[in-house]
Amino acid sequence: MNAKHDSLQPDASPGGDAEPATGIVGREPAGRSPKGAPDDLPDIVDVVMAMGDVPVDDDASGEARHAAPPATGGEARLPGHLETLADRARGYVEAASSANTRRAYASDWKHFAGWCRRQGLSAMPPAPQTIGLYITACASGTVGGDRKPNSVSTIERRLSSLSWNYAQRGLTLDRRDRHIATVMAGIRNRHAAPPRQKEAILPEDLIAMLETLDRGSLRGLRDRAMLLLGFAGGLRRSEIVGLDVGRDHTEDGRGWIEILDKGMLVTLRGKTGWREVEIGRGSSDATCPVVALETWLKFARIAHGPLFRRVKGQGKTVGGDRLNDQEVARLVKRAAMAAGVRGDLGERDRAKLFAGHSLRAGLASSAEVDERYVQKQLGHASAEMTRKYQRRRDRFRVNLTKAAGL
Repeated sequence: MNAKHDSLQPDASPGGDAEPATGIVGREPAGRSPKGAPDDLPDIVDVVMAMGDVPVDDDASGEARHAAPPATGGEARLPGHLETLADRARGYVEAASSANTRRAYASDWKHFAGWCRRQGLSAMPPAPQTIGLYITACASGTVGGDRKPNSVSTIERRLSSLSWNYAQRGLTLDRRDRHIATVMAGIRNRHAAPPRQKEAILPEDLIAMLETLDRGSLRGLRDRAMLLLGFAGGLRRSEIVGLDVGRDHTEDGRGWIEILDKGMLVTLRGKTGWREVEIGRGSSDATCPVVALETWLKFARIAHGPLFRRVKGQGKTVGGDRLNDQEVARLVKRAAMAAGVRGDLGERDRAKLFAGHSLRAGLASSAEVDERYVQKQLGHASAEMTRKYQRRRDRFRVNLTKAAGL
């Protein structure tokens, strides 16, 4: 399930009761790794074997026999007729969440399990007091390896990851328990800050960024197509690299394209199901996302499989592997810096402004159409979410002060 890569001190109970560090918290001798707290996720075979009632066959009495537990120290083995199903179940487990989400889940569990080991606490079963101490350490920046306190959003993500990881082990983390909920409420009240939004790439910015790319190289043609497609479609970086040329081309594909006379239809599998995004042809071939994509496909000789791939061999050959979504973020940042976007700021500050989401924000901010069309294009469930992406919208178009007679 591992995805390939591209390039408050805990001196008292967080609920306010000074309880001893033994008992519910699950104290372990210092320096020892707590039992039952592996860093990795449980395999589907472990889950099936843990059920303890895997039918193997029916004997003459009509009663089902069951698979014997694996020998001590041996590897868990399923009956032969279940191995194929287990392999397929692994595929479904991976399909249940994106590679980025799985990486975050695994990373957060490792972060938590490592902290538990260093504190001599047990990570399993889930103990609200332990979790309360952990998020307190996160907010204080006292978790080993962390140089500064985690943000509120990061701590909330870590809690969600722990809930998911415990669920995969057949356990439940009660986030409403006072040792967790009350501490988290206090962290929000003390440390919550307005979200930092990425800078929107506007049309004039995008055109300048395109000019920094080499039109005579395969890498330049690919990057040009990615920028224009991401902007015109209002796509997330994972959606850009998850596209295939056609339907059902790959098992890990998250959508495909269909080039038509008037534009291009992009079919995407998102968090809430399938959706379609229409991308019309541009007013000029130089800035048309459809033309840019057609040119990339032609010179890269791609007719099947992943749409955007690595360019290898000194930029002369195209590989078969799908690009990592981090490449989109790097591309946007690199091109924006080269084009001098937001040149009024220092280089360090500029580098923090741009990411893959800059393309989505750019479309939402610059498309002069009814808001509902932008909402549909971005796949937002509410207009309020769309407005968060609109950096240039007229916030005072509806003036209640004047409407009230003042």
